[in-house]
Amino acid sequence: MMKLPARFTDLEGKSVFISGGGSGIGEFLTEGFVSQGAKVAFVQRSDATALCDRLENEYGNRPLFLPCDVTDIAALKHALEQSAKAHGAVTVLVNNAAWDNRHKLEDLDPEGWDHMMNVNIRHHFFAAQAVAPGMRAAGGGSIINYSSISYMMGNAGYPAYVSAKAGITGLTRGLARELGPDNIRVNALMPGWVLTERQRDLWVTPEGLAGHLERQCLKQEIEPLDMVSPTLFLASETSRMMTGQALVVDAGVVVTG
Repeated sequence: MMKLPARFTDLEGKSVFISGGGSGIGEFLTEGFVSQGAKVAFVQRSDATALCDRLENEYGNRPLFLPCDVTDIAALKHALEQSAKAHGAVTVLVNNAAWDNRHKLEDLDPEGWDHMMNVNIRHHFFAAQAVAPGMRAAGGGSIINYSSISYMMGNAGYPAYVSAKAGITGLTRGLARELGPDNIRVNALMPGWVLTERQRDLWVTPEGLAGHLERQCLKQEIEPLDMVSPTLFLASETSRMMTGQALVVDAGVVVTG
């Protein structure tokens, strides 16, 4: 079972929707909310039945897995409708799904650019659009958009990805202003280099990791579990007067102030 340093009791029974909640950071987020007693629904392209089985066995709280490609907005909206039908209006939305595939400037055609936007930012907007009426009727809610410090560092090697992640921060600020009168909070979470299995398999090298750790104030590797408590904090009433903010969780590489 997941060991967390704090429990957010107000999340018990909350209707939570997570995109990309079956693998990588998203798998940990799903377990984190399940561990708090929340009613969790998540979308994922690959089969996540085994994850649901494990969480039901460990916590007695089975999340609702809805197969979906977030680039298909109609399918995403249908999944959000299914979530609300099963658990009540979504009052916590975690826009986590992303694809950080590397690409060179000269290799990306318009179709490739559009795909990177579709998988990394477009679904954030339309998911927020879909849940806003239910949150409004419920008296408020929390939207958490996963961005990245990659654009703040000025990283090379994936210009479309860093463009989308920069856009998410702007979208977060705009939605916070748009939805604030309805007591709907919108914040961005900015992970550093989180060492998921995908990162370790594709891009982690001893030299690259050592160089990045040198840039961190805290000289420890960032694990997916390290994203769970900050996300729960932004979802909880503990952060009730936080909105329009970019919360950096990167062991001290960049600053937002």
